[in-house]
Order: sequence, then structure tokens, then C-alpha cells
Amino acid sequence: MGELWTQMGSLMATIMFVYAMVERFFPAALRDTLQIHCQKVVNLLYPYVEITFPEFSGERLKRSEAYTAIQTYLSENSSQLAKRLKAEVVKDSQKPLVLSMDDDEEVTDEFQGVKLWWAASKTASNPHAYSFSYYSPPDGKRYFKLTFNKKHRDLITVSYIKHVLEEGKEIALRNRQRKLYTNNPSSGWYGYKQSKWSHIVFEHPATFETLAMEHWKKEEIINDLVKFRNGKDYYAKIGKAWKRGYLLFGPPGTGKSTMIAAMANFMNYDVYDLELTAVKDNTELRKLLIETSSKAIIVVEDIDCSLDLTGQRNMRRERGEEEEPKDPSKKDEEEGNKNSKVTLSGLLNFIDGIWSACGGERIIIFTTNFVDKLDPALIRTGRMDKHIELSYCRFEAFKVLAKNYLDVDSHYLFARIANLLEVTNVTPADIAENLMPKCLNEDVESCLLNLIQSLEKKVAEEEEEEAGLNEEKVKGEPTQQENKNNGHSVEDVKENGFVL
Repeated sequence: MGELWTQMGSLMATIMFVYAMVERFFPAALRDTLQIHCQKVVNLLYPYVEITFPEFSGERLKRSEAYTAIQTYLSENSSQLAKRLKAEVVKDSQKPLVLSMDDDEEVTDEFQGVKLWWAASKTASNPHAYSFSYYSPPDGKRYFKLTFNKKHRDLITVSYIKHVLEEGKEIALRNRQRKLYTNNPSSGWYGYKQSKWSHIVFEHPATFETLAMEHWKKEEIINDLVKFRNGKDYYAKIGKAWKRGYLLFGPPGTGKSTMIAAMANFMNYDVYDLELTAVKDNTELRKLLIETSSKAIIVVEDIDCSLDLTGQRNMRRERGEEEEPKDPSKKDEEEGNKNSKVTLSGLLNFIDGIWSACGGERIIIFTTNFVDKLDPALIRTGRMDKHIELSYCRFEAFKVLAKNYLDVDSHYLFARIANLLEVTNVTPADIAENLMPKCLNEDVESCLLNLIQSLEKKVAEEEEEEAGLNEEKVKGEPTQQENKNNGHSVEDVKENGFVL
């Protein structure tokens, strides 16, 4: 063993001596040629391929998306094997403190049975270097180096790198802090730090478990959402934009907004609340669409009230009917709508035209209290693919609310409540208000009794109102016998306006 080390030392000394002689006495052109040929010999003997991914690309003017995706991928999958880690604070993430590999650290990864090595490195800084980048670090250029056996070149360059980049972006989207957006007026779109959308953190706690709805309907909606989320290849196969439309309709207080929040939490999507009255024309509407991200829900609430998009006025004009008198309470709203020139055609192109294909994995939701007022072209299949009716609260939905608000699954008063819910129409919002304890000494039974009292009062009011309508009907319409005795028919009275 001692002789072996002696021979190795002599060999290294010889190599260093030869290298020094070459550097000192050989011309530069000859040295370059010699270096090229030496590198070819090393490449023949060295069985590995190395690929570097620098942190900055394009003359270091912009941080590389590939570097960021690789960093996210390694932080999630391989950094647990590293012995030296560095902690970084990441903005707009559910994990504000992220651990990643420190410089000069190496980890292994495996893909389809092939072993690879990732190393985080950096070059020495040059104090005389000058850069225009605001992002470049002062301590040298960082990069990731991927090493693998050259016999797996095709697998790594074609499949593995694509897998790493896609997985890194998916992890970043999954860990991001979801946001609720609203569109700004176009007057504030341009200028320093101006944007078309303003946002806050989306923190609505609604889930399908807490949604007051029949179980079978929940399962139907969940299955539809899962099918859409996993349908990227299917939508590409059939040549259709990867989007889906939902129409939520029903009386006020039936949970349409809560349904949107539950869908966003289930899908892990951002929410864009589009206020159509703030959009001046169709061009601005398209610009807003372009600025939305993928994995998002675009919502237009109360679309029947947002703009005159129902087509009812044109239909009345074609039939020669007079327009209905305007409600004074809606005068201000209509004046605001006049400032917007968004047309039905522009909205249809927004949800189903060529521009709707920009980006992918988007859900468009319209809500309305009066589905009959909407133009059929707006809600047909292909635009609003699934229509979901959110109606009055029945017993199965009540049990969900009782579990949410009172943490009770059964009670002897449930049977009485079930009978009352069958004969009256009450929204889930009204039920929830009565179930919520108002003071510290209210228990489950007192809350349920309050609900029963409210339901009985509503039943009595409905019965009294119905009786009053029947009485007015009997007094206001003459019977057939009275008409015969008078010698005039009802039609004659309506036509002539008086009896001769």
C-alpha cells in the first residue's frame, strides 16, 4: 500500500510539472488545441452527462422559471436527504418558510429506475462585473447541476426534465396563497404598480361538508368537478377549451355564494369576482380575461341585474309591446349600467369564443335569482354546461345546518321541524339565523324551539295570505249565474268597459 501511494504521488507531481511547463512555454493557440483534445479523451472515459440550470437567464435580467421550478421540486421531494439546508421566506405561499438545499450540497433522485444526482452550486463572484439586473445576487451566480449516466440521455432530456418542471409548477400552485380578485375601473389600469385586478387573501371557510344541501346533489357536483380537473388530455383530444360553466340559480339566501366558496376550496382555485358594470366595453372585457390565471373561478353574480343582457327589451319591441314602467329604486343602477357598453355578444365571446381558450383550467359561474329572465343563448349547454338549482331548505339540508351550528345529529324536536319544512318555504339563511345561539345560556333545545316558533309563524302568515287572496278572488270575479242574469258575458264587460 505504501508503494502504491508513492507511485500515485510521483504521477501527480509529473502531471503538475507537465501542466506548468505547458502553461509557461506553449503558445496560447497550441494550448487551446491541446486542451480540446484532452477534453475529448476525458469525455470518452467519463460515463456521465452534466446539465446546468442557471438562476438567471437572458443576460441575467430575469430569474429563470426553470431554476425556480427545480428549486421547488427539490425542496418538496429530495431536500429531506440533504444534510445542509437553507431557509427562505416565500411570499404569497401557504408555507412561508421553505427549506431548500444549501450551496455545494448534493442529493439523489430516481426516475423510472434511473438514479440521478442534483447539486446546488455557485460560481465565484467577480467584484469588477457590472450587471443591470435588479435580481442578481452579490455573491456569484447560482445554478443547479444535474448529473446522470450518458446511456440514459434520451430518457432524462425528453421525459425527466419535463416531469421536474411540471411537478415543480404544480407544487408551487398547490402551496400558493389563494386570492380573491375584483376588477378595477379602466382608469386605474396604467401607471406604476397599477393592475387590472385587485386582490385580497381568500380565506372563506366553506366546504361541501358544511354546505346545506342534499347529499346526492353534493356528490353529483363533486364528481363533476373532479372529472373536469382531471380532464386536460380529454379536452385536448376533443378539441375544446379546458373550461366549464356553471349556472347557480334560486331564491336569495339559498347559498349560491357559499357554493362558489366551497367549489374554490375543493378545487384549490383563485376566485375572480367580475363586476360587469365597471367594464366599459367588450374590449376591456377581453383584456380582463387575458389577465386571469389558470386554476381560477370567474364569477358574475346576479347576472340578471348586472347589465341589460337578457334580451327581454328587444323581444318586447319585436312583439310591439310597451316597456314596463321603471322602478324608481333601480334608477341609479340603470344609470350606472348606461356607462357600460358591454353587449350580450361580447359576453358570449368572453365565455365561449376564441378568447376563452387563452389559458386553461378555468370555471365560469353565473348566479341569478330569476333564471327565466336570462337570454337562452347565455345559458345554453356549452356556455353554462351545468345548471344547479339551490332551492328552499328541506329536512336533509336542515340536518347539515344543525350539525354545523349546534353540533347535534338527532333530537326529539327534529320530527316536528321536518313536518313544518314540508309545508313552508324557508331559505337556509333563515334557518341558520334561528339556529345560531344569541347568548351564553342558549342550549340546543332552546335554539330548536326558536326555529319551530319562527316556522309556525311563517306557516300561519302564508295561510292567512292565501286565505286573503282567495277572498279577494271570490269578491272580485262575478259568477257565471250573475253574468247570465245580467244578460252580459264577462267578455262583453271587458271589451266594452261598461254595461248597457
